Amino acid sequence: MSSRREHRRMREATMCGILGLLLSDSGRDAASEICEGLSLIQHRGQDACGIVTCGHKGRFYQCKANGMVRDVFDDISLSRLAGEMGIGHVRYPTAGSSNHAEAQPFYVNSPYGIVLAHNGNLIQSDSLLKFMDAVAHRHINTSSDSELLLNIFADNLQQTGKFRINEDDIFTAIGKLMKQCKGAYACVAMLAGFGIIAFRDPNGIRPVGMASRKTSCERRDYVIASESIVADAGGFSDWEDVKPGEAVIITRTGVSKKCVAEPATFAPDIFEYVYFARPDSVLDGVSVYRSRMAMGDALAEEVRKVLVTKGLTVDVVIPVPDTSRVAALNLAQRLQLPYREGFIKNRYVGRTFIMPGQQMRRKNVRKKLNAMALEFSGKNVLLVDDSIVRGTTSKEIIQMAKDVGAKKVIVASCAPPIRHSNVYGIDMPSRTELVAYGRTTEEIAEAIGADLVIFQTLPDLVASVRQVNPSIETFDCSVFTGEYVTGGVDEAYLAHIESLRADHVKSKLVEEHNEAKDSKEIGFRGRAPAIGSSGPVNGADDSVGLHNTWHVS
Repeated sequence: MSSRREHRRMREATMCGILGLLLSDSGRDAASEICEGLSLIQHRGQDACGIVTCGHKGRFYQCKANGMVRDVFDDISLSRLAGEMGIGHVRYPTAGSSNHAEAQPFYVNSPYGIVLAHNGNLIQSDSLLKFMDAVAHRHINTSSDSELLLNIFADNLQQTGKFRINEDDIFTAIGKLMKQCKGAYACVAMLAGFGIIAFRDPNGIRPVGMASRKTSCERRDYVIASESIVADAGGFSDWEDVKPGEAVIITRTGVSKKCVAEPATFAPDIFEYVYFARPDSVLDGVSVYRSRMAMGDALAEEVRKVLVTKGLTVDVVIPVPDTSRVAALNLAQRLQLPYREGFIKNRYVGRTFIMPGQQMRRKNVRKKLNAMALEFSGKNVLLVDDSIVRGTTSKEIIQMAKDVGAKKVIVASCAPPIRHSNVYGIDMPSRTELVAYGRTTEEIAEAIGADLVIFQTLPDLVASVRQVNPSIETFDCSVFTGEYVTGGVDEAYLAHIESLRADHVKSKLVEEHNEAKDSKEIGFRGRAPAIGSSGPVNGADDSVGLHNTWHVS
């Protein structure tokens, strides 16, 4: 099979950030506030971003491209995004391509004009693609699950056969989608001239919530976002999570909500609390900050027990910036040990965990962090990290500590060993890429160059998050247990995604994309090709769908 066909087969799952905004004042444009909101959830994806707004007579305006929010959007591009409502997206790729055509939101013109942005991953994309082709007769032009979800939603709406639809029609279409689609998905959509919509998979694996803000005219603005920090920063209040299997429709006349899915086990992804979410966010009633404090307290007891057993002492506790800081401080206080900031971070390098390709991650660790010899030299150091995934970052950091004179380096992980694939949108698909896969704790320590590795236990991790909101009875812990709450994940499926998403495949595709890009002389500072919301045709950069205003002079 050619590399192009292999690319077309690869479905792209996304661990991303989504945002929707509807302003009550039709004389105001939403784009600048959406842009500000996306910058607040930039940590959820640094590969690409996009905004689509809806203006007069239901016309959509789009700007999306590869890059950070600050690079893609400027005053000129934002000024072209007219309209009082819109949706936005930040993305990093978990499979396949970093092609700018995969940037979201996606657009389909029929029926009614719909745009959609999505966070998560579908686990039966192949069968859905066959349905789209053979039954719905809809062309899926990219490898993104988001485009697939959009077209399933659109097909369900089209079956109403109505000239104008209402809220009940939309609820029915989303309910049918939830019966058709299996996996993790939090979505925000916009219907031309109608309003914005949010919905969440029946297991509630990926987060999304909403809030409102009273205006001077005693009306209300509404925001939908992956994390509550967007609402806090924008002056919105009454944050509430979209419930599992629930759909929310927001128009200028009000809000409608309905649970449209059959009851299922509520299981939010516990890795949101370990790593992805900002500490100042609240997800499903759980303060991320408080949960990480509790992780540090629980990990302290495990560290104490292991150190006594091994007959070791620790001189100083040092966090691996930034996510583990909260837990490391609580751990140090509980063990009555000095807490020091031994690594200084270059804040202009992206998060290494979400960089595509092992070589790129390894190369960027030393650009990102610098070890201060003063805090390491001659000491037994306890490094606290949120998790150990591939071991790439951990190995480089441990070596950095030893290079500046650390006597012993002990690593404590806030998460248990990660030994299984994530199929719900986090970039750890290949088990063989995980340092803990097939290794004991001692072998993991040897692989990353540590003198000792101590892992949080799974019961302690779950208890750390649950104690903030005991009503959550189950979490998705599949990366630790190999148990997948949605079902439908067997060895054949895991082998399939691993063959498609291995780092060497991803690196090859990135190289091919860069070569194609160079051959077409497309530069970041030059005039960008118009990127249609349905992506390029067969790798071309011709416009498909909405006009893209990125870097249009």
